[in-house]
Amino acid sequence: MITKSNLYRKEKIYGYLFILPPILGLLIFTLFPFVYSLYGSFTDWDGLGQMNFIGLDNFKDLFTDELFYKSMYNTLFLMLGIPIGLLLALLLALGLNRKIPGTTTFRVIYYIPVISSLAAVSIMWNWAYNGDYGLVNQFLELFGIKGPNWLMDKDTVKPALILMTVWKGLGYTMLLYLAALQSVSRSYYEAAELDGASGFQMFRNITWPMVKPVTFFLVVTNIIGGSQIFTEMNIMTPTGGPEYSSASIVFYIWDKAFKNLQMGYASAMAMILGIFIFIVTLIQFKMNEKSSFDGD
Repeated sequence: MITKSNLYRKEKIYGYLFILPPILGLLIFTLFPFVYSLYGSFTDWDGLGQMNFIGLDNFKDLFTDELFYKSMYNTLFLMLGIPIGLLLALLLALGLNRKIPGTTTFRVIYYIPVISSLAAVSIMWNWAYNGDYGLVNQFLELFGIKGPNWLMDKDTVKPALILMTVWKGLGYTMLLYLAALQSVSRSYYEAAELDGASGFQMFRNITWPMVKPVTFFLVVTNIIGGSQIFTEMNIMTPTGGPEYSSASIVFYIWDKAFKNLQMGYASAMAMILGIFIFIVTLIQFKMNEKSSFDGD
């Protein structure tokens, strides 16, 4: 005879079996690599031989490493594309939120770069930025402007990468903003119109507060993603650019780990990067708590 306790025990076992795969995935692919990398940051491990404990020597060397500071600066500079992308995406979403013909087609066109292979997109932009026959310089020549060799000039390589990353992520950001705009009740705008509010006042007091949760989400995820940018410069500027001017911090970590076989030193940089991402994300959450808006 099957009792209630036996059924409960059986359901409990099935429940544990269902949650076992994600727990194992977390342990194997996240927690174990983190602990291993944390220990590795205190060693002089080359990735192949024995891990010799050297204490804080990697971190001491790190804070006197000019290329570490340069790669961190490059990473932060490339993040200037985040507010640019958010602004452009919001403007596009406001335009596509209107009932005009062709909006569906434009949504698809803007979203195509998002679903395109990042490697393929990087190769395409690498060709477009070519100083001799690139599409960008050919376009500038129509206005009598002689364009530079974008990826070979330390003054233009970072703006070029910013333009490419903004273009790549514009469709995704625009779509999220569009979804947020379409969830705003029309009654807010109708009441504001009756009160004689202008278009700017409605945007400032209705639209912007209602899309702030989406903006917060995008800022946090873009900062996390921007801190880990790698593929673009690895394909477009595989040597780190002129005078290492396009190398991100993850590019430098990869360079040290797999080219110079300094896994311990690279692990120390990865720990610093992780702490940086955690602090910035925590600050964003605290700022969001202070400026939260209730639309009910």
